[in-house]
Amino acid sequence: MIVQLRICVPGDLSGVVVERCADHLGVAEIAVDKGASVMPPGDVVQVLLARESVETLMEKLQVLDIHKRGSISVNLPDLVLSDRADRAEAEAPGEGADAVIWEEVSRQSGEDSRLTWSFLAFLVLATQLAAIGIVTDSTIAIVGAMAVGPEFGPLAALAVALVRRERRLGRDAALALGVGFPVAMLAAALTAWLSVPLGLFPKDALDHGSAVEFIYHPGPYSLIVAVLAGTAGMLSVISRRSAALIGVFISVTTVPAAGFVAVALVLGEYQKAAGSALQLFLNLVGIVVSGVGVLLFYRVVAKRRPPEATLRRKSAGTRR
Repeated sequence: MIVQLRICVPGDLSGVVVERCADHLGVAEIAVDKGASVMPPGDVVQVLLARESVETLMEKLQVLDIHKRGSISVNLPDLVLSDRADRAEAEAPGEGADAVIWEEVSRQSGEDSRLTWSFLAFLVLATQLAAIGIVTDSTIAIVGAMAVGPEFGPLAALAVALVRRERRLGRDAALALGVGFPVAMLAAALTAWLSVPLGLFPKDALDHGSAVEFIYHPGPYSLIVAVLAGTAGMLSVISRRSAALIGVFISVTTVPAAGFVAVALVLGEYQKAAGSALQLFLNLVGIVVSGVGVLLFYRVVAKRRPPEATLRRKSAGTRR
């Protein structure tokens, strides 16, 4: 897995950047465009390297304050045909699919964690669909709610914020969850309250919903499912895999519970409402805790890799 770095750097730092990149294990190619950057004025350095070598090179470049005086962008080419790139991947420690680029993880999770109108709209729609599925005992509607639910982003961001101690990211994620779920549940409760007089569903609808009993009966498997969902979700963020199916998996434990709380309160089923509220709380906590565990595991694995100098000596010995 080859990654392309585009480094916009002032002219006085260009030589140092090229030197750091050339001496870095896993680098396949370096190209310098002198004076190509207009704002800020300087050079553009493009580097092809193995994904598993990106994080350590980023750390070296950040020491030079490149991100303050210029910029560093990371791209993933669709196809790279190069023997040098193949050798760079072979020399780099670890596997590209397991490599973590922490800045990428923070930015990716941060983009989906903010409280926006679109986030609120999707969460409200998902909770409404879940509520409809609950009162009609429709598994299809509940699955549809899972597909629409957007809560995966803030939950992942909260885990990243706890591991990297990024207060702003954690604050944004907590705000999105703390405002989004109450608003969505209030909207679902209002809809249910209006629906009862219209006869859209009976007042004893919750007594006949065999397909949704798991929602208000929290137990050991509730936490187990949440942990599995959080683990799968964080792995999808790290490996840049599609989060669509992972979002459905996570919504299994969150959106239906939120919808059930709203409907149960309107119908006066306070014990069931309390059970589903506990289910929602346990699931949210379980997802975040398992996400933190995955990130900490990857951080420990990365720290246990041998020093780059040792790897260079082994690589040189292999080529001989």
